This record gives sequence, C-alpha cells and structure tokens, in this order.
Amino acid sequence: MTLWRQTGSSPAFDAQFSQLLARAQLQVQRTGAQVQSLAASIEEREVEIATQSDEIIQLQQLSREAEASRLLYEYFLGRLKETAAQEGIQQADSRILSNAVLPSGPSEPRKSLILAMSLILGGMLGGGAALLLEMRQKGYRQSSDLEADTGLRVMGQIPLLPSRSRRDGLDYLADKPTSAAAEAVRNLRTSVLLSGVDKTPQVIMSTSSLPGEGKTTVSFALAQNLVGLGKKVLLVEGDIRRLVFSQYLNVTDAKGLKSVLAGDVALSEAVIHDKILGADILVSEPSTENAADILSSQRFLDFLKTAREAYDFVIIDTPPVLVVPDARVVAQHVDVVLFTVHWDKTSKTQVRDSLRMFETVGVTVNGLVLNQIDPKGMKRYGYGDAYGAYGSYGTKYYTN
Repeated sequence: MTLWRQTGSSPAFDAQFSQLLARAQLQVQRTGAQVQSLAASIEEREVEIATQSDEIIQLQQLSREAEASRLLYEYFLGRLKETAAQEGIQQADSRILSNAVLPSGPSEPRKSLILAMSLILGGMLGGGAALLLEMRQKGYRQSSDLEADTGLRVMGQIPLLPSRSRRDGLDYLADKPTSAAAEAVRNLRTSVLLSGVDKTPQVIMSTSSLPGEGKTTVSFALAQNLVGLGKKVLLVEGDIRRLVFSQYLNVTDAKGLKSVLAGDVALSEAVIHDKILGADILVSEPSTENAADILSSQRFLDFLKTAREAYDFVIIDTPPVLVVPDARVVAQHVDVVLFTVHWDKTSKTQVRDSLRMFETVGVTVNGLVLNQIDPKGMKRYGYGDAYGAYGSYGTKYYTN
C-alpha cells in the first residue's frame, strides 16, 4: 500500500511534466526550423558559388578573346603601316579620283543676296534716320503750322535769297524784280498795307526771336518794295547795340539816330539815301547810354512824330525779343509789328516765349514772316509740289 503511493503520480507532477514536455517539443520545432533555414541558406550559397564560378569562367573566356583580338588588331595595324609605307615609296603622293566640273558662275559671293540685304538694311537705316530727324525737328516748315501754333496771321513767306552777303541779297531783289523772292516781298507788302482797319499803317517795326533769322533783310526788302510804289520811305536802324546796317551800306562814321535825338543834326541831314534801295536810311551810332532808355525817352517819341510827318512809311529794325527789351519798348509806338521766323530753324518754344513777352506789355504782333524758306528743303520734305511760289509750276510766273 505504501509502495504504490511512492511510485504513483500526483497531479502536480503531471502538470510539471506536461510543461517540460511541451517546452521540449517547442524547442525541437524551433531547432527543426533553424535546420531548414540553414539548409536553405546553404543551398542558396551553393547556387551563388556555382553562378560565380560560371561568371568567372565566362570572364576568363572573354579576357582571352579580347587579348586575341588585340593581338590581331596590332598585327593588322602593323601590316597596314608597312603597306602604306611601301605604297608611298612606289606611288605618287596624289592621284585623280574624278575630273572637276567647270562651274557656270561664281559660287561666292552671292551678289544678288548681298544686294537685296543691302537694300533692305539701307531702307531700314534710312527710315530710322528720317524718323529720328523728324522727331528732333522743332521748327516750322509750313505757314499753316505757324498760324495754328501761334493764332496769328502769316503775312509773308520769303524764300532763301541766292546771295553770299547781305548787300548781294538787296542787289538780287533789285536786279530780279520778277523773281520768286521779289514777288514774295510784294505779297508781304500787300499784306502789311491791307492790315490796317481804318487807315494804312505808316510806322512798321520788324523784329525776331534771336539774331540771324533775317529780320534786317526783311526790313530792307520791304523798304525797297514800298519805294517801288512811289512812296517816300525811311528805314531806321533801331538795333543800337549791334549796328548791322553798315554791312548793307558800307558806311562808317556817319551821323545817325543818336545825333538826331540829341539835336546835333536834323533828320534830313542825318539820313543816307541809297540809290539801289531808293529809300532814306538812318543808321545808329555807338553809344554808352542804355539802348532801352534811349528808345523809351520823349526824344524818341518826338523823332517818330517828325518821321511820320516827313515820310509816307517808316520802318524800324529792332533787336531780337529774347535778347534785349528794346523791341517791346518800340512796339508800343508803331502801327504794325512784324515778327520774323526762320524756316525750319526757329524753335516753337522760342516763338511762343517771344510772343508771350509782347503780351506782357500789352502789344499784339500783327503778322508773322516765315523767312529763308529753302525750296530744295521744301521738296525734300514733300511740300515742294503744292506750296505756292515754291512749287514746280511757279517757274511759269517767276524769273529767278
């Protein structure tokens, strides 16, 4: 009875035994899985080793073939050099492969293409230059533009005189009374004489914006033309500062405006009568007094009164408006103010500033003179065929 209990099994022992058995079986499974994994790895390594062995064998085979090809290439290259050296010794350096074909014309340069490109580029450059010059143009080329910009009438349009000096211009007008320039001065004269509302203007003043615009030549030409009507004309050098009348008359040390105003000589004794001009001329003399003060004095007003009584017309040539105030002083005592504008040269700003300066003293310019018009320039700008005396049909009426 006692021996059975010792050899018999208890529940605790069975449970522990079952756990140990289960652990042993799990360990067996894990070991089996590791064995399978190791076997698979061994198989893969054997396959890789076999593959690498084949590749090594293939690489060695390709290396042998490359070496054989290199040796064969070097052999043929050596033979080629030997053959080329033998041919150089036995044959000429050159030989005719084929006969050349004679061309019918030169292949280069292509003149037609160069000419066409030159024409196109020349046209583009010329057009660009023309546009640039047109954009930079600041003067007046047509009387309509001058009238539209200033709101004043253009009384005369005087062409450029074909002369080298100031005196030659007057001689040209006297020798060519039927020329376009002479007719243009007559048109100016007619416009001036008809500009008065109730009576014909008697005292006429000529001025401009700046020197060199031809206002003095216009004064001489207008005086010469008024004499042609049988009138008694006095031309006064009102530009006391510059004294340019001597360039027209070649007169020096003559008594002039200063002596008349001072009462040293009478007006009739001081004037110079020019045979070609046909008018009496009163020049100015050098003076230390301010010109504006002289022209503003009562003596000058008395002089104008005397001149009105002695002459049919009195023309006063005054300095430029933008330079000195003399013209604005004289303008308050005359009947007509003529303002000369140099064709295609006097800028629009200069004209506007000059007219504005007259307005500040309550003087209105009666008329404009577009002077020194170049007929060739008119045609070059496209105005020559339809611009009055400067058109192609003007030759039927004028003898230049």
